[in-house]
Amino acid sequence: MNEDEQARTESLMHQTKLAKKIRSRANGEQVGGEHYKLKSIQPWDYIVGNNLGYLEGNVVKYVSRWKDKNGVQDLQKALHYLQKLIEIAEQK
Repeated sequence: MNEDEQARTESLMHQTKLAKKIRSRANGEQVGGEHYKLKSIQPWDYIVGNNLGYLEGNVVKYVSRWKDKNGVQDLQKALHYLQKLIEIAEQK
């Protein structure tokens, strides 16, 4: 394993530990509905555990909740964030 892979592995392990701590407190309540509380894996735990950025995190959030909250509108929001990610990736 090279240094970059090792650093990424260590970062992911740290994020996983952080997600477990968050789960023990914040996951016990939800402000404004039940659309995340009913999930077997909270979207924010997945986002933190996989070290995703803001744009990627919002894609996960909206795709996770679309059936339980705002329907197609949430899918459109996810698509909007994906479009921005694509623009950024194409600029590199």
